[in-house]
Amino acid sequence: MSLPRARVRGRTHRLILSRYPTVGVFDDIAADEAELRLAFALEDLTLRAPNRLALLPEGGVASGPTASVVMAAFLHVADEGGRFHDASLGAWYAARDIATAIEETVHHNHRRLAASAGGFPARLQLRELVVALDMRLLDLRGAQADRPELYRSDDYTASQTFARERRWPFAEPGEDGFIWESVRRPGGQCVVLFRPTAVPLPVVQGDHYEYVWDAAGELTVLRLTSVERR
Repeated sequence: MSLPRARVRGRTHRLILSRYPTVGVFDDIAADEAELRLAFALEDLTLRAPNRLALLPEGGVASGPTASVVMAAFLHVADEGGRFHDASLGAWYAARDIATAIEETVHHNHRRLAASAGGFPARLQLRELVVALDMRLLDLRGAQADRPELYRSDDYTASQTFARERRWPFAEPGEDGFIWESVRRPGGQCVVLFRPTAVPLPVVQGDHYEYVWDAAGELTVLRLTSVERR
């Protein structure tokens, strides 16, 4: 099956835990890519994280205001990876609307908490990161019939392999990213970007949310702040 590319244009929404810094400590002190690489390498040593920087070719490190929050998505990766990335190198995931971003993050956080005997009750605060895209991505929408393995609910083995064979920097020339239909919210759409420099800067901070689970694991989603949406 030959997959098309589609122009993706408009605001995208990513939710991350609010405990992560809003401003990267390296955004203003590193003047060029060499200095940024050194700074991120020192951070990895402090965190005892794998040296994922070595996988990024020259010119592949994002720089400028809010670049640190972008680079964190690629360098600080869970052992199990995600739908379209494995543990070797992360990616920038976002949804095309905030409701889908909420459903995606609720699913993953609920699953993590439910796996712990003391997971509930729980509270998590998240903040919205907004990026406006205008780029062409490999279009996986409508591929469920021919490639159902890419849309499995929680088994990402096949989708990670699919992405690894196509994504930058592991393939040549390598895809910048994918767009696909959300598995968590019918009608929603998600994007993933594989190249840090493909994420437009600056990343804009949006609303803050709180996910509140009671002792039975029932969820309430609260919006703590409101920003003007244009």
